[in-house]
Amino acid sequence: MQFDPVLISPRQTAMTAAGFWRHQTLNHFLAQALRNCPTHTAVVAYRADAAEPVRLSYQALDRQADRIARGLVALGVGHSDVVSWQLPNWWELIALSLACARIGAVANPIMPIFRQRELKFMLDFGESKVFIVPKAYKGFDYEAMANGMRHELPFLQHLVVVNGEGANSFEQLLLRDDTPALRGEGLLPDDVCLLMYTSGTTGEPKGVMHTSNTLFSNLHGFIEAYELTRKDVILGASPMAHLTGFAYLALVPLVINATTVLQDIWEPRQALEMIRAEGITYSMASSPFVADLCNAAEAGGPVSPQFANFCCAGAPIPPVLIERARKVLGLAVSSAWGMTECGAVTVTEPSRTDEKSGCTDGRPLPGIELKVVDADGQSLPAGQTGGLLVRGCSLFGGYLKRPHLNATDAEGWFETGDMAFLDAEGYVRINGRSKDLIIRGGENIPVMEVENLLYKHPAVATVAIVGYPDARLGEKACAFVAVKPGHSFSLEEMGRYLSEQQVTRQYHPERLELMEDLPKTPSGKLQKFKLREAAKAFGGNP
Repeated sequence: MQFDPVLISPRQTAMTAAGFWRHQTLNHFLAQALRNCPTHTAVVAYRADAAEPVRLSYQALDRQADRIARGLVALGVGHSDVVSWQLPNWWELIALSLACARIGAVANPIMPIFRQRELKFMLDFGESKVFIVPKAYKGFDYEAMANGMRHELPFLQHLVVVNGEGANSFEQLLLRDDTPALRGEGLLPDDVCLLMYTSGTTGEPKGVMHTSNTLFSNLHGFIEAYELTRKDVILGASPMAHLTGFAYLALVPLVINATTVLQDIWEPRQALEMIRAEGITYSMASSPFVADLCNAAEAGGPVSPQFANFCCAGAPIPPVLIERARKVLGLAVSSAWGMTECGAVTVTEPSRTDEKSGCTDGRPLPGIELKVVDADGQSLPAGQTGGLLVRGCSLFGGYLKRPHLNATDAEGWFETGDMAFLDAEGYVRINGRSKDLIIRGGENIPVMEVENLLYKHPAVATVAIVGYPDARLGEKACAFVAVKPGHSFSLEEMGRYLSEQQVTRQYHPERLELMEDLPKTPSGKLQKFKLREAAKAFGGNP
């Protein structure tokens, strides 16, 4: 694959001189662990289908990563080739990331929730050479799905199945002992090392390109803000195919040579037991995870005094949840805001959690700048809402094959698509979205894509999908539909149809409201703001 991360070179000199780009790759941090703490536990991987977790020291993780890297080379994977995987939070995911860095391949984690429609686009657009899936997860046969798509993926050369049987199994292909030792160059700091797709408003996901410099410049500032060290034990329960899970729960522990404890299926009571048993000190996820932990603790689950800090990202945190977590779990829940394109842009320091996390989304990490502008691009003073722009060390290298969508100006400012204001201390509050996007439990719902599919249903005349408040997930989705004369439409029919169109279940609207007609301007443009106002009354009740 030919990558062109056009947003990297304009920043090289300034970011290097300022010390934000340290020109380190993942290989550097693993080598550091092998020198300083080879027997320290790197990964503890709990699986719902296993009685005991897998425990790997840094030394053992290195051996597995080396075997996988040699196996990938034997499959023909080389520098800048894309290796895609659709894996839960299993130890293989972390080992694969290390293996890709070792040979200069590009890691492409994909959420397990995606099905054929999304996968065919991602794998083809990224020209993925290898696709790695579980045999089964949560009762779904990933191997069968992947095999059914192979004839439509001309770039895909190998399908590898974790826990599979036969010649295409992960164990047979990537954990062999008979492959030659590695030769040649590994990952360089300005090489694209991560390709991650983000849901947008245009129907098709965009491929975000990150380098080691853009990733780790952000992680160093984040680690300092939370004062994380090798002594920390980090809970990895948020999906590691999101940047939140991949960067802050898989990579951060490697950077500081700490321990990450993986949970592959979210179960809050088990999470509390893991937190106590493993001495977990910190985690990061969206607010529903915190609410679930509080519920489990109030139902009699164990509470650990070592579990001190939780970074909450994906949507604003209800202040009542911050207070509840402090009371029930003894946990400081701090706010953060970011994007796949630039990682965690802002965080609230744990020391100011009670004061700031309920009313702001934090302030910029080192090397990041924010600006709020009006419709003419002029900077606005503190307290005034406008479009939010960001620039700095962790901004991505650009969108794969779509540099025209990079949304950066000559000065390096990136248009986030969010509306926000800054307070007098520089803390930001995201208070609206110019993007037509719903954030459900930290997961972006590509509204336009689902609407376009519903328009193809024979009963649908007009459709608009908007978010409505939900106490646990932050938002749910409601489809307002005007039905064609002589037709009928129901929530059950909508779900059946979207499933038939291979739309992942998490993108299905939870609610349907039938209307004779949807509100429009005189020119015929849908007035979604009126529907959003109407949806506010639902309050999460179906």
